[in-house]
Amino acid sequence: MAARTKARKRAFQILFESDQRGVPVRTVLADWLRHARTDDRQPPVNEYTMQLVEGYAEHERHIDELIGTYSVGWTLDRMPVVDRCLLRLGAYELIWEDETPDAVVIDEVVQLAKEFSTDDSPSFVNGLLGRFKELKPGLRRA
Repeated sequence: MAARTKARKRAFQILFESDQRGVPVRTVLADWLRHARTDDRQPPVNEYTMQLVEGYAEHERHIDELIGTYSVGWTLDRMPVVDRCLLRLGAYELIWEDETPDAVVIDEVVQLAKEFSTDDSPSFVNGLLGRFKELKPGLRRA
């Protein structure tokens, strides 16, 4: 598995844990970093994972507003937790991280949806991230 793929998966796990525990994502990231230093069984948290989590945390309110605005028929609270976290991760990386091609970001997040969510989730995640890709220049400025 490629390093960025692993980093995305770990970032997703951190966002998911944050959502489930109801604590700030930076708190969970700090927990993961502390455990990685003290527990050999804990997977490492690489720089790109930290970049994704910190980036999401910086734009959290805006990202949630975008998801709520463009997910027709779904509020954030009604979405499966996995989908909500994947969309948050994908929206951040797609809109604010220019190092990875948009198609790669969308594909990788859709693959995570296939692995961790429902049968309907990959098409939902793909469609919403595709919409964000189309609107990307205006979304970043907003």
